[in-house]
Amino acid sequence: MRAGRLTVTVAAILVVIGGTTAYVVTAATDAKQSGGTEQVTQAKVGDLLFVDLAGGQNRVEKLADGGARTQTELACQRFYAAGGTSVCLKLAGPGPTYAAEVSRGGKPVKTIALPGIPSRAKVSQSGNVVSWTSFVTGDSYSVPGGFSTRTGFFDVRTGETVESLEHFAATVEGALLTASDANYWGLTVGSDDRTFYATLASGGFTWLVKGDLTTRSVTSLRRDAECPSLSPDGTKVAYKKRIGRLGPWDLAVLDLATNTEKRLPGTAGIDDQATWLTETELAFAAVPKDAKLPAVHVVPADGSQNARVLITDATSPSPVM
Repeated sequence: MRAGRLTVTVAAILVVIGGTTAYVVTAATDAKQSGGTEQVTQAKVGDLLFVDLAGGQNRVEKLADGGARTQTELACQRFYAAGGTSVCLKLAGPGPTYAAEVSRGGKPVKTIALPGIPSRAKVSQSGNVVSWTSFVTGDSYSVPGGFSTRTGFFDVRTGETVESLEHFAATVEGALLTASDANYWGLTVGSDDRTFYATLASGGFTWLVKGDLTTRSVTSLRRDAECPSLSPDGTKVAYKKRIGRLGPWDLAVLDLATNTEKRLPGTAGIDDQATWLTETELAFAAVPKDAKLPAVHVVPADGSQNARVLITDATSPSPVM
């Protein structure tokens, strides 16, 4: 562990977990400032998997187009599925301890011990690369009890497990990053199972970085972009971005071809890695005004409408693929 690793405070990033672990949330801003959210009672976007928080069991459920809900036997703090592969970040034992359980075609193929509290989970479109981020305590001696993050991935094809990206060669704003406090989170992998995007933090700044899993390298693209999610066609990246210097985050979408960024209305208060449901619609978890638990929201990727609540007391939205 690196003594100088960047500390990520609890106030900075939302830990959405259940079971015996408490929720730490960033409250959404007033509905008038954010554009508000609109409650809906039926799904409008096709089948969706999510983690139900209402019963305290963190069960993965399926929401069918039309509103019918089906509960599975999985209990996960974070969940994601794509290309026939799923990953369940779960409570694994006393301590507490956590693990990432990877399944292919509904059958477990690998269980990977996590170094800390589950935070983010993704699977590449092909189902070949599974990634996760967890919060880790004790990595920074400058702030006793402070949090940092650890991001890793598992290649289903080869069985290779990489526990951390921190040994990747990083070029930031044209220079090789040599600082010892490099910290990564929010890995999202492209359709080639090689190209990826993530957040890199160092020296109190964060960058959206583009990387290569084969060459083990990353290059910064822009500052102040966190928890990226690559669109299915690989042309856009959605990420959370602060409103002002110290304000809450909202969701933004970057067009990679034109390098133009658009903030999405009604998303203030997001502290999640968004999910692309289609090429034109995103889902994410955020705490609605006057609520205690996160809810799954949906929003058009072009910013044409405000985000709306789709499922209350829920997190980890994942399209059924």
